[in-house]
Amino acid sequence: MSQPSTFWWQSYGTLAQMAQASVALLGFVAILFQINVIASNHREASARQAFLGYTDLAFKHPQFSHPDYDSIKAGSSDQKNQYESFVSYFLYACEEAIAAFDDKREWQASCDYDLKPHLSFLCDKNAAEPEYLATYGNDTQQWVKTSLQSASVTPPDCKLGKS
Repeated sequence: MSQPSTFWWQSYGTLAQMAQASVALLGFVAILFQINVIASNHREASARQAFLGYTDLAFKHPQFSHPDYDSIKAGSSDQKNQYESFVSYFLYACEEAIAAFDDKREWQASCDYDLKPHLSFLCDKNAAEPEYLATYGNDTQQWVKTSLQSASVTPPDCKLGKS
């Protein structure tokens, strides 16, 4: 007796089984996509929250957002520590915002604008304690160093040059 002819798909299962496997695979891919979107949304929300925290801090301490750095340097150690913490929070907020968003231009422009008044401090701090900038990511370190160069802020005086 001859065997009945079989279709190619019969050796892999019925059509219903293949359809079920395809739907399961599609569902798995959709779940992975959804997890990725949720993670991205969470990172963006965290970055917005960090930048909002920095903005609130700048509102509450305008003497630090546009500082008279010479006066802060000559002031109390508490004032110097508060200012250093302010700048650290600012750098952290910018680092988070720039890393979190695909379209970085407006965040970068905002951070560039807010960084300029702090360049003298960052120059002094980097000259005295190079490990300070090492606490930030490579992109942030490079951003600060490039900003220092383009504004002609160099040790030992660390004053804003003409740019």
